[in-house]
Parts: sequence; C-alpha cells; structure tokens
Amino acid sequence: MLPFVALICGLVVLVWSADRFVDGAAATARHAGMPLLLVGMVVIGFGTSAPEMLISAIASTQGNPGLALGNAYGSNISNIALILGVTALISPVPVPAKLLRSELPVLVAITLLTVVLLWNLSISRMNAILLLLAFAAVILWWIIIALRHKNTEKLLTASELGKDDLMPLKPAIWWLVVGLVMLVASSRLLVWGAVEIATTLGVSDLMIGLTIVAVGTSLPELAAAVAAARKNAHDLVLGNIIGSNIFNTLAVVGIAGVIHPLDIGGEVLYRDCLIMGVLTCSLFAVAWRGHYRLSRLFGSMLLLSYVAYLGLLGFQILGYL
Repeated sequence: MLPFVALICGLVVLVWSADRFVDGAAATARHAGMPLLLVGMVVIGFGTSAPEMLISAIASTQGNPGLALGNAYGSNISNIALILGVTALISPVPVPAKLLRSELPVLVAITLLTVVLLWNLSISRMNAILLLLAFAAVILWWIIIALRHKNTEKLLTASELGKDDLMPLKPAIWWLVVGLVMLVASSRLLVWGAVEIATTLGVSDLMIGLTIVAVGTSLPELAAAVAAARKNAHDLVLGNIIGSNIFNTLAVVGIAGVIHPLDIGGEVLYRDCLIMGVLTCSLFAVAWRGHYRLSRLFGSMLLLSYVAYLGLLGFQILGYL
C-alpha cells in the first residue's frame, strides 16, 4: 500500500505546489517589471509544465525512460482531448486569429519533428539537444513578440484569474521558493510510487506515465481551464494548452534525453505519437473550418476520443490487444 499512498500524496502535493509556484513566479515577474504578455506565455507556461519537467528528469536519471516519455506525451494528449474537451463543453471556445496563424502551426510542426526524431525508436543526446535548441528558439520568439506588443491588458495569467490585487513581493518570493522545493519533493515521491506500482503489477512504466502520472500532472491546466472557461477567458485556455504542449514536447523530452538517452518501444511512435499528432492536427483543422471556433460537438468528440484512448491502454495492459 505504501507506493499507492506515495503516488496519491505525491500527486496532491504536486498539484498544490505547482499552483503556489505559478502564483509566486508570476507575481515576482510582474514586480520585476516583465510585460504581462511575457509573463503569460513564458512564466506561466514554464510553471504549469514544471511538474512534467521534474518528473521526466527524475525518471530519466533513475533509468525509467518510459515514465519520462509517457508523462510528456500523455500530458499532451490529455491537454487536448480531456482539458480542451471539457472546456469546449462548458462553453464554445473562440480561437484568436493570431493563435491560428502562429502558435498552432508551430505546435503542429513540433509534433512532426517529434515523429521524425523518434523514427528510429530512440532519442539520442544529439536529438535531445536539438529539441532543447528548438525550445530556446520558441522562447526567444515569444519574448520578441511580447516586447513588440504594447496592448497586453487582455491577457490574464493563471495567478490573476479571479483576483483583483497583485500579490506583494515578499509573499510572492516565499511561494516561489516553497513551491519549487515542494515540486521537487513531490515529484520524487510520485516517481518512486509510480515505479513501485508498475513493478508490483507487472505494468510498464510507460503505461503508468501515460495514464495516472499524465492526468495528475495535467490537473493544474484542467483547473485553470475550467476557471477560465467560466469567466470567458478563452485566450488563457488555448494559450495554456498550446504553450504546455510545446514545453512538454521540446523541454520535457529534451531534458530527459540529455540526462539519459531514451530507447523507446514501437508503441510510443505508432500509438501515442500518432494519437497526439491526430489530435493536434484536428484542433488546427476544426478551428480553421469552424470559423475560429471550437464547438460543444467538437468538445464531446475530444472527450470520447480520450475515453477510447484510455480504453485502448486498458485493453493492452490486460493483454487483450
């Protein structure tokens, strides 16, 4: 029972500490004079992907590449199919033209790059470095865009959603430090619990990463998305999901691959990357054909696809497929 307790406690503390870390990081950045747009795209994007980064880095260090990749790609799948599906069901999501012209095509291109790099069923350190260089280029591009845009009042950050006052500097720094420390501690606890459960049940660490860990690390994005949808702050929902998927695909996998080269099974390429690619391309296509809008029907289709994906994983775990 101890690994299950460690997994549950790790997930709970992870979600709590990620929220505190994002709040502290965003407020500290605002006090430092960073533009709000830059805070939203870079600070919040990094903060909400910090759990995935830490878990994948620790898993790679401990020789569990399946958990590292499952966490990254499973989170991407749940971000689109689960989180965006729930959000669209709550309220149809308008897609800003700028997002459709720039960020979404970048995410599609990054997903295709992932398929190319995984074609030989491994991620070498050179491939991982390439992912990190692409990540640095995306961050630089975001910074340039943020500094060029003066009209930033429409962008809300996760820490400001539903709050009128900016957190004072001292509490902001306190939560930044405490949140980071708890993130690291809870990530180590979660990885240990997940690996022990996988070993005990005879399930691969990839499956644990794609399901329990991926959903758990996506909970901060889900909470922010539901809150944003209720307040009609749809730009935050889409920006958070797309930014998180870019961070996961480039930074999370890149960091894990630099720490330890990753050998993968064919199912990662032919099942998980394929589903991730289909979901990403369908998001772009539906937004384009739907006149910059994601309907409730599309949201229900996303949720059904996620249920079908979990069912597929379940059948494979039980050995029926």
